[in-house]
Amino acid sequence: PSISSSKARTLFEKNAAPILHLSGLDVTVVKTDYEGQAKKLLELMESTDLIIIAGGDGTVQEVLQELSVANSNLLSSCMQATFSKIPIGFIPLGKTSTLSHTLYPESMNQVQHIINATLAILKGETVPLDVLQIKGEKEQPVFAMTGLRWGSYRDAAVKVSKYWYLGPLKTKAAHFFSTFKEWPQKHQAALMYLGPTERPPEEPEEKRGRPPFHVRLYRRLALYWSSPPKEIPQEETQDNWEELKISTIELSIATQNRQLDLTRTEDFMNICIEADTVGKGQFVSRGSQKMSDPQTCPEGSQCIQASKCILQLPEGTGGSFGIDNEEYEAMPVEVKLLPRKLRFFCDPRRREQMLHVAAQ
Repeated sequence: PSISSSKARTLFEKNAAPILHLSGLDVTVVKTDYEGQAKKLLELMESTDLIIIAGGDGTVQEVLQELSVANSNLLSSCMQATFSKIPIGFIPLGKTSTLSHTLYPESMNQVQHIINATLAILKGETVPLDVLQIKGEKEQPVFAMTGLRWGSYRDAAVKVSKYWYLGPLKTKAAHFFSTFKEWPQKHQAALMYLGPTERPPEEPEEKRGRPPFHVRLYRRLALYWSSPPKEIPQEETQDNWEELKISTIELSIATQNRQLDLTRTEDFMNICIEADTVGKGQFVSRGSQKMSDPQTCPEGSQCIQASKCILQLPEGTGGSFGIDNEEYEAMPVEVKLLPRKLRFFCDPRRREQMLHVAAQ
């Protein structure tokens, strides 16, 4: 996909693209720079062996969103049959590239980091990652690889760039000035959730040959003209739901993708409800820490493991959510975990580290 920054595009063309072309892969570059281009992506899916996303968190979300818009419910229904079996490579070019911390070793040199990511894709090692399906009042759901944030730390973080003239003090300034509006800052809501689900054993990968042309043509035409598939709602007994009223300075709902455990026996997302009794000084210092690790759950917070949750906001609630660092209007939402739905290429060294840490 296209990146808003010309610098990022130059980095891709100079450092990643030559390696991909020299590898012997038949590479097709698709820049999603106009509405409806997701249909072009869908046309390529039938003959695609892998997808490479070059950008940041917003670009990853754009790819998921574009595909789901082009074919409603693609990521919730058809993903299991088609999209989830296509491995995805991620080349970090954006300002926020959360997945790169999971997939690749840290590097202070951006060019070297891009090269390492590209080479890791060619080595073919993959790990399964979770996806969050977030349904609001609008018909089309939003999909996230990292998570959802709602609260004062997120609101202050988006204003940091406005204080660029303060240099290294801009982060502290943004959080400090945000305390002038009102204090204490409380976000109130009702939360219902279901607990973790048992993780089924992984099925062995099926290696199938490419289907004949007439089969691919029929599937493509059927996909184009067919109406969106209707999901059969799964009934959960009322007894399974836990319910609580919350008052928090910030709420976050996050996947486990940032700290991946390949040996876990349960599937769940982490819900962090931070205490609303935070002093102004503590808010400023903790806000600086959250800039580098937004999903951290501070001491004194209520941590919940859930497979699905419903967040009900009081009528008239304003503000915004941050979903994978993209801004959305705050509204009542249902968040559902889609466990291990996508396979991403990763550096073999990172995979070994994940297995080694999990074994300890």
